[in-house]
Amino acid sequence: MRKLILRQNMSVDGFVGGPNGEIDWIFKSFDDSAMSWTLETLWQAGVHIMGSRTFRDMAAHWPRSTEPIAAPMNEIPKVVFTRKGLDQAATTQALADATRLRPQGSVAPTPSVLESWTNPGVAQGDLGAEIARLKQQAGKPILAHGGASFARSLVRQRLPDEYWLLVYPVALGRGLPLFTELEKPLDLKLVGTTAFDGGVVEHVYRPA
Repeated sequence: MRKLILRQNMSVDGFVGGPNGEIDWIFKSFDDSAMSWTLETLWQAGVHIMGSRTFRDMAAHWPRSTEPIAAPMNEIPKVVFTRKGLDQAATTQALADATRLRPQGSVAPTPSVLESWTNPGVAQGDLGAEIARLKQQAGKPILAHGGASFARSLVRQRLPDEYWLLVYPVALGRGLPLFTELEKPLDLKLVGTTAFDGGVVEHVYRPA
């Protein structure tokens, strides 16, 4: 059985986005060492899973991106969790922040890259049952990206086997929290930390 990893950027006061989903705060501290670690960990995934809004952001960004992270995001299969199906609704503030604060060149996507974003896997059933089905499949780990609502649903049902939390040296004061839907405390065991030059610290936890 493969494991489910929840990977989230987080402020020191526990928010994964600003009140409107802003992520401008992550770019101040995300340096080359954090980029190298991110690239390495993304290639460890056998499938990316995410909610529909995050999928729309990524589908609008990664196919034409020249960033190093684009390769694992484009090449590794995706599964979108949505009850309403895939639509073309507007993307979010997170995409606007990424485009504005980390401008990159653009390339023409290959047919295989376009296929990976236009025909992802779609999970519309019970969240726990869908995750159990993915865990039973052979392959490398499942990597969950969010957004906040989807991540909170995973946490509420205690589905992740590991939490990879990249904590940034900023307090937002208010925003989108990760752990507020827990009905009782979630005990975690710290199994690893990595500090990056820009002040970001990665914490890896497993359920205790």
